Amino acid sequence: MKAIPEILEGRDLLGIAQTGTGKTAAFALPLLDRLAMRPAPRPAKGARILVLAPTRELASQIAEAFATYGRFLKPGIVTVFGGMPINRQIRQMERGTDILVATPGRLLDLIQQHAVSLSGIEVLVLDEADQMLDLGFIHALRRIMPLLPRARQTVFLSATMPPAIAELAAKFLTNPVKVAVAPVATTAERIDQSVLPVAQAHKASLLSRLLEDRAVARSLVFTRTKHGADKVARFLGAAGISAAAIHGNKSQPQRERALRAFKAGECRVLVATDIAARGIDIDGVTHVFNFDLPFVPEQYVHRIGRTARAGAAGRAIAFMAEDERPLLRAIERLINMKVPHEPLPSGFVPQREETKSVHKERDGQGRHRPPGRSPGGAKHRPKRPQPRPAAVSR
Repeated sequence: MKAIPEILEGRDLLGIAQTGTGKTAAFALPLLDRLAMRPAPRPAKGARILVLAPTRELASQIAEAFATYGRFLKPGIVTVFGGMPINRQIRQMERGTDILVATPGRLLDLIQQHAVSLSGIEVLVLDEADQMLDLGFIHALRRIMPLLPRARQTVFLSATMPPAIAELAAKFLTNPVKVAVAPVATTAERIDQSVLPVAQAHKASLLSRLLEDRAVARSLVFTRTKHGADKVARFLGAAGISAAAIHGNKSQPQRERALRAFKAGECRVLVATDIAARGIDIDGVTHVFNFDLPFVPEQYVHRIGRTARAGAAGRAIAFMAEDERPLLRAIERLINMKVPHEPLPSGFVPQREETKSVHKERDGQGRHRPPGRSPGGAKHRPKRPQPRPAAVSR
C-alpha cells in the first residue's frame, strides 16, 4: 500500500511487486478516488485511465477489481483483448469510458481502425511490464506511447527488474517514485520450495503420485508448451484426477470455464503455460508444480508466486530432468538461494506407456522425431504393392 499516497499525489511510480502482494488494489483504489474527486466527461472513443496488461486473463482480473472496488462509484469500464469479436469492442468504445483495460495487440488493432483515441488519457498503468517484454509486446508499446498525451501520470509495475525493464521504465517515466513491495527477484519466505530430480519420461507419473496426497488441495502445474499442458491434463484425467488445461490455443469461453471450475473446487489441478497463467488470481492454491523448469529464470518467480498468498503458506515443487540442471542453476542465481533437493517418494514406480502418452517420440540421439520419420531422417512410406507378373499362356 506504499504506492497509494504517491499515486494520489499524481506522481509517476515504478513499482516492483510480485503477484499476490495487492498491487492491483494499490493502483485501482487511488485511481477510482481520482475519478470521484475530479469528475469529467468521458472522451469520445477514448478513456481517462488506460491499463495495459500482457494477457486477457490479467486484463479481466483488473477490470473485475475496478468494478468491485468502485461498485458505489459505478465507473465506466471497458475491457478489450484478442479472442473476442472486435466489432462488439468497437461499439463499446463509441461513447468513451472512464477506464479502458487492454492488451497491447488488440488496442493497436482498435487504434488502427480509428475506434479508439488515446488523446484523453490522464493516467497510464503498465501492469506486469516484464511479462510484456517476454511476450514481445515491446514493439506494440513503442507504437502506443507516442499516441498518449505528454502531460499524463504513468504507473509502471513489474515483478522483476532485469536491465531491459529498467531501460523501458526510464523511457516511459518522469522522475518516478520507486516502491518495492518485495526485494527484486526474490521468492516469498512462506513458500516451501523443493526440487525432485526425475527422468523427463517419468514426470507425469510422479505428478500423479504426489497428487494422491489429499493435502494437495488445489494445485497449479506449469508446462513449457501448450501441447504439453494438454497431454499432462489428459494423463491426470485418465488417472482419475480432475484436471483442466489453459493455454493460448484455448478459446476465451474454454479458459473461463476451466478457471471457474478451478475456483469452485470442481477441478483440483489446473495445468497452464506461463502466458495463460498470468492474471490468475485465486486464493487457496496450496501447491505449484514446475513440471518443466522455465527457460527464463524470472518465470520461476512468477510461477511460484501463485501460492502463499494473503499470508498463507504454500509449496512449490520443481521436477528436474538431467538436461534441466543448467536451468535450475540460473534460477538459483536469480533468487540467491539453493533450492533443496528431495528424493522420489518411497516405492515410486512410473506408469507404463507414459513416454508415448505425455512426451514426443525421440530418436536414438535423444532428439524429438516427427512421426513417420526414421532415425536417419528418411520418411517411412508404405511400400507400394508390386504388380503381379502377367500369366504366361502355354
